[in-house]
Amino acid sequence: MRHRRYPSDMTDHEWALIEPLLPLPACETVRGGRPEKHHRREIVDAIRYVVDTGCKWRALPADFPPWRTVWGFMARWAACGVIGQIRDALAGRIRREMGKGPRAVATIIDSQSVKAASTVGKDTRGYDAGKKINGRKRHLVVDTRGLPLMVMVTPADLHDSAAAKEVLFRLRLMHPEITIVWADRAYAGKLVTWAKKHLNLTIKTVARPKDTSGFVILPRRWVVERSLAWMMNARRHARDYERLIQHSETLITWAAITLMTRRITRAGATWTKPPRPAATPA
Repeated sequence: MRHRRYPSDMTDHEWALIEPLLPLPACETVRGGRPEKHHRREIVDAIRYVVDTGCKWRALPADFPPWRTVWGFMARWAACGVIGQIRDALAGRIRREMGKGPRAVATIIDSQSVKAASTVGKDTRGYDAGKKINGRKRHLVVDTRGLPLMVMVTPADLHDSAAAKEVLFRLRLMHPEITIVWADRAYAGKLVTWAKKHLNLTIKTVARPKDTSGFVILPRRWVVERSLAWMMNARRHARDYERLIQHSETLITWAAITLMTRRITRAGATWTKPPRPAATPA
């Protein structure tokens, strides 16, 4: 095992949270398989390093496993739904520690347009005329505490109300207990009727107060906007670099997982005053 040396590396307490949520190695299953060459903690640390620093996959430091190995684990875990399960398990634990039920029934939705790098193809990018951004749009759904429930990435030229149908449909499949969604005025109109009729979801819009200018904290909406700001602290998400949309969604989820593991371990950490060294005789 490599030594912990980067700020993005997990602590022992964080690894104790993540390890049981990962799938069994192939060599431990009934079908069997070849033992894994690299420890999974090193794989997770490498993924977190890419998300936190924003470096290229090929630029992973030499003390991590080969970048192709790390990228392969990231893609396979995302394809089989492991990353979403880890996110939901951590969010449920935080909610229980806050005295809430493990599953949310009220959520907030919002979107964020970001520029796309040259590695993003024309088929998955667009121009957001309102924000004057050529890139992709991130649609994030969180609970009332700001914990992420799902993320979906689309071309930036897709209007929020059009993308919301797919977002809410996925949300209903993943979380059938949800009953209400707060949103801004972009989600008003026919979408409200469609969601109530087909998904049995109530969409409530929070409008900006009239005759106001500049920054204004809006009820409910500030929670999801804060969550988007938290994701932007990971430098990988200052711009979208991923060729595939599903990989962009996965790395955004990894940023959320890092925030939650740190929140859990920090809340449970205790600090004791070190003993005063004994006085040496004169």
